[in-house]
Amino acid sequence: MTTNLKTITVRYFASIREAMGTGSATLQTAAATVGALREELMAQSGAAAAALTHGKAVRMALNQAMCDGDAEIRSGDEVAFFPPVTGG
Repeated sequence: MTTNLKTITVRYFASIREAMGTGSATLQTAAATVGALREELMAQSGAAAAALTHGKAVRMALNQAMCDGDAEIRSGDEVAFFPPVTGG
């Protein structure tokens, strides 16, 4: 069985950036979707699990466009995770 790994850039913003200890990372993933990537990242560490857990509101973007967990990932893509932004 051959795993189809894709090289992507993952960016973290605001409180998620603080929890992850970095603003971005280049990584290889077998995840087919943004949601699967989120699950993969949560399995890597307690900090990632806490920051990206499904109980928290986390926004996702694929190539700088808002998306949901079903968005398909391709090699070279940029995926971002960030908390909802409020303003006034």
